[in-house]
This record gives sequence, structure tokens and C-alpha cells, in this order.
Amino acid sequence: MNKIGTEPYKGVRDFYPQDKFVQEYIFEKMREIVESFGYEKYDASILESTDLYKAKSGEEIVNEQTYSFTDRGGRDVTLRPEMTPTIARMVAGKKRELVFPLRWYSIVNNFRYERPQKGRGREFWQLNVDIFGVKGIEAEIETITIAYKIMQNLGALDRDFVIKISFAGIVGTILSEKFNLDGDEKKKIVRLIDRWNGKKISDDDFNKEMENILGTGRGEDLKKSLANGEIEKIMNDQPEVQLCQRIIKKLNERGITNISFDPFLVRGFDYYTGIVFEVFDKDPNNNRAMFGGGRYDNLLDIFGEDPKSQSNGQGKIPAVGFGMGDITALDFLESRNLLPEYIPKTNLYLCLMNENVTFFADDLAEALRNQKINVEVDYSYKKIGDQIKKANKKKIPFVICIGDDEIKNDKFILKRLVDGKEWQIFRNEISEKIFNS
Repeated sequence: MNKIGTEPYKGVRDFYPQDKFVQEYIFEKMREIVESFGYEKYDASILESTDLYKAKSGEEIVNEQTYSFTDRGGRDVTLRPEMTPTIARMVAGKKRELVFPLRWYSIVNNFRYERPQKGRGREFWQLNVDIFGVKGIEAEIETITIAYKIMQNLGALDRDFVIKISFAGIVGTILSEKFNLDGDEKKKIVRLIDRWNGKKISDDDFNKEMENILGTGRGEDLKKSLANGEIEKIMNDQPEVQLCQRIIKKLNERGITNISFDPFLVRGFDYYTGIVFEVFDKDPNNNRAMFGGGRYDNLLDIFGEDPKSQSNGQGKIPAVGFGMGDITALDFLESRNLLPEYIPKTNLYLCLMNENVTFFADDLAEALRNQKINVEVDYSYKKIGDQIKKANKKKIPFVICIGDDEIKNDKFILKRLVDGKEWQIFRNEISEKIFNS
């Protein structure tokens, strides 16, 4: 029999208590902001019909990056690679019962079969923030503001990151008009620009792939136009660009100034229909897109929606949202020494002198738990010094050692490990001293 390894499956992570503490810290910082804007939490199964992703996530995602299989009932199913199609399905399914505008969020795990690298794994957790039912740019302004405030809540300064916005499809339109690209060429070039702009491939790889798609002559012409700003100049008169500039101005008025228009910003999913944005880390060692989103007004169409029959009176249900992954957030915090110090949930460690005090210690622990004190009891009966060392290593803040005297007098020495300070207290004083010390 082959020996089973202890390493996790490639591209996924184990979360030891200290790791989970940091992840939950990130999640809590996210929740604090989104809930302050009135967003409600939702959830769904990690299993979806593969047809859902074939319809709208994008060819690359479905054909190359999903964990898909046929279940025992002969149905094609996929482990969720992203949440947006799922929320669209949920909204479409109960649109007549829902009150618009909807403000929903979730923090869920997703799976994508891609090459693990810095900032990217095969399993990741992601915050999803979506607003349904707002046609105007107020939705974009709100979601970008939320993204900005989450970064602030994680300890980021404006100089640490930049928000780039653009309009979905505008690069493809310009490329088609100026370089006469056919549909397949345009799609490949747009995706290539997206990977290059997001620092996912090097300049050399970008140049090689460009020439592979277009050939040497056309590839050189396009690279020159990108390098000298010619394409950017063509875009400046487009109404889509002017819309981006309006949003930037309004965000500037709110104090969000680390935002700019990027004509080459392209999101990887096919369902975006308007403004798109991404948050970029400005650390030279991690200069890449961290997360982003945009407007996707047409996604509900895949469920056979008839705009004229929708009960909310708005016709097509407009939507704007973004997703923020935990891996890129963790990389950001690590690079700037912003990780929180591990603090266990356990408040008190009971050290037992011998087996004879076990019943008394268990009774005391239960009484304290009823007072919202988290208590761990050491049943090793080792030397008291060794038990205290274990409590200290676990970073549990308080210890009480129980022997015959403690049982006789119902009086204890409460010790704070961080500085060694001690208090002689009775049973009914323990919880108050722990909470107030």
C-alpha cells in the first residue's frame, strides 16, 4: 500500500487556526463595509448545472478552468468557478417576490482548474457584492465606493492601490475599426490585452502571442499603436469614455482620488455590458490586479426573461457587482505588514494539579462558560509549569491552577500571562476580572 502524503491537493490550502483567524479577519473587514451600505447576505450550493456557465461565464472559463463531471443521475454539473451566474439565476427565479433594488453579498469558496501561482489558487474564497435594479451610474459609484472603503478598512492607504475603470467592449470596437480584426481575432486579442494589462503575462509573452495571432506585420502595427497612445486618443471622443470620466469626477468629489481611466482594462468574463473596474496593488513586487467587477445588465436574459413582463416595472433588470478574493487580499496585507496578531477565542486555561480535582474544575469551567467565558481544561495532569507553558504557547491570556486549596476555599489565583500579573479572587469575581483586565 502506497503511503498517503500529508500535503493538500495542488492549488488548495489547509487552514490551521492561525490561518483561519487571518481569513476570518479579512472576511469581517469586508462584512463591516458592505453591511454598512445595507447589503444582505445570501448563499447557494457550490454545485451548479454546467449549462449555467456554458451560457455566460466565457469560453476559457468553461473549457479550460472548471471542475466539471457527470453525476450518477447523468447530469453535467460543475463546482462553482464564480458566483455571478448563480446570483443571476436566484434573482431570475424569484423576481416577482423580490423588492428592488436588491443589495446582496456573499463570501463563498470557488474552484478553477488553472496553474497555481502567486495570488491565484485552484480554490479561493471571494466576497461578491451586487446591486440589482439601479439603471444609473449611482450603482457603479456605490460599488466602487464600497471597494475603496474595504481597502481602507483593511488598513490600505490611497498610495497603496489604484482603481482603474473602463467600458466593456470599447477596446474591441476600436481594434475592429482600426485593424480590421475578425470576430475570433478580436476576441483573442482582447483577452490577451486583459492578461497583459493585469500583469498576468510578461511583455515578451504578450509580444509573442500577439504575433502568433495576427502575424508579424499586423502585430507590430498594433503594438506601436498601443505604445504611442494612438488607440487611447481615438477613444477620448467616445461617449463610453465620457461616461467613465463622469464617474471618476463624482468619485473624486467623494474623496476617492486614486482612480483613473484605463482604455485597455478588460474583464475576463463575457457578460459585462458597461462600466468595468479593477483595483490594482501598487507594490512593485505585486503590481497586479487584485479584484474587480462591473455592469452586467443582460445576464438574466439566459433564463428566458421577457423584459416587458417583468413585474418590477423596470423592464430588463440592471445589475452591477464585483468580486474580491481572499488570496490577493492576504498577499496585500502580508506585503505591507498589515496582518493581524493571532488572538485565540479561548479566554481562560485551567491547569489541574491531579486527577482528584477534575470534577471541581469541570464544574467551574461550565459555570464560567455560562457567563460567556471560553474555557479550556488541561487533562494532562503534567507539571503546572508545563501546563502554563502550553497556555502561553497557545496565546491564551489567562490561567488558573486548581489544587486542593482552591477546592477548599473556592478562591483562586488568576494570572495574566502577557505580563505575569496575578489577582486573588473568588469564583464570582472571575468573569468580571477577565472581561475588564
